[in-house]
Amino acid sequence: MASPEHPQAPAPELLAPAPWSGAPGSPRVTAVRTFLCAPQGCPYVIVRVETDQPGLHGLGCASDPQRPLAIRSVLDDYLGPLLVGRDTADIEDIHRLLLNSAYWRGGSIAQNALAAVDVALWDIKGKVAGLPLHALLGGRAREFAAAYTHVDGRDPEEVAERVAAAVARGYRHVRVQIAVPGSDTYGAGPADPAEAERRRLRTGTWDSLSYLRQVPAALNAVRERVGPDVELLHDVHERLTPAEALTLVREVEPARLFFLEDVLAPEDAAHFPRLRAAGTVPLAVGELYHDTAQYLPLLRERAIDFARIRVPTLGGLTPTRKLVAACELFGVRIAPHGPGDVSPVGMAVNVALDISSPAFGVQEAARFTDATLEVFPGARVPERGGLRPSERPGLGVDFDERAAARYPVTEPLTHDRWALLRAGDGSVARP
Repeated sequence: MASPEHPQAPAPELLAPAPWSGAPGSPRVTAVRTFLCAPQGCPYVIVRVETDQPGLHGLGCASDPQRPLAIRSVLDDYLGPLLVGRDTADIEDIHRLLLNSAYWRGGSIAQNALAAVDVALWDIKGKVAGLPLHALLGGRAREFAAAYTHVDGRDPEEVAERVAAAVARGYRHVRVQIAVPGSDTYGAGPADPAEAERRRLRTGTWDSLSYLRQVPAALNAVRERVGPDVELLHDVHERLTPAEALTLVREVEPARLFFLEDVLAPEDAAHFPRLRAAGTVPLAVGELYHDTAQYLPLLRERAIDFARIRVPTLGGLTPTRKLVAACELFGVRIAPHGPGDVSPVGMAVNVALDISSPAFGVQEAARFTDATLEVFPGARVPERGGLRPSERPGLGVDFDERAAARYPVTEPLTHDRWALLRAGDGSVARP
């Protein structure tokens, strides 16, 4: 919550008030509270927007695990005081006002902070209307959202066995990651305590040539073992150059992937049309994007097949729902980002978009720990490979402040080290 170092400043006057009066009795913001907790192991920044109506509040997720303290400061010192006194119904007006308040707009820290209060206002709107969030977005377009889970392994045999186990649990979509011996491989667990220690200290290295020699053949072998009836996904995690990405796209054709994710970093997005021309593998990208406009060239050029939207980093539901509509118009499907560092509050927003949009493709679904489920009653969890929305008003997720206090966040840099990586020649590599 707002700490002694970051007290929420009083709001003696309302800056740039809206010139309209609003509906009689519409809730007004009285406080914006921030909470840091880590029941999943990674830091969560949870926001509670309180109103002048007893018991009525909204929850939001500001999920950037690498910079939680900076996000808390933006919320406690800037956005919270600006929000107090405003009509919670004016979401579009408030979003634009807060977005412009920093003058230099965008970036993950500012967008995550903005997203938290934006989603909390949508939560309040649903509660006032007595409707679940997906109903506010147009209602159901499907019964449930197909989800995908993650498996990894040291070789194709081990990965194929784990894919089969996921299928037995009801999943039709499975992301597969394969370890490259001697390389700090994204998405694959350490082989032994020595490798685990290298990862803790970030002294291991990434070898893209070894990856390209081994992973395409391994993915093709996994496909041969699991057969055609399961959708396989793979995440490159932006670690390749454009030339290397072209090689990968060509060589994984036999694996018939559902999609190949983040084969290029955002900085190299202009090369996606070349990848599209190089093969038929569906391409997915977007979890690192912090501005919906970053997607527009890719949509216009039909260069990707899936938008990996991350609602907190894009600034909340208000801009993201517009992006989802654009994806539908351009024939691109959405695959919202849903790893463990997106809290159940953030996942509830994902599911509402999934259920209501014709553009839905698949939903990443982390396995929440028992501690996380304790802190967030009502969290959406996969059932037989699918996610169903809550029918409760608003997000349908609660936050247990007392339970959260039992899971404090770690010191700065503890989780941040995850993104530190070097190549074999000592140069800094993308994570």
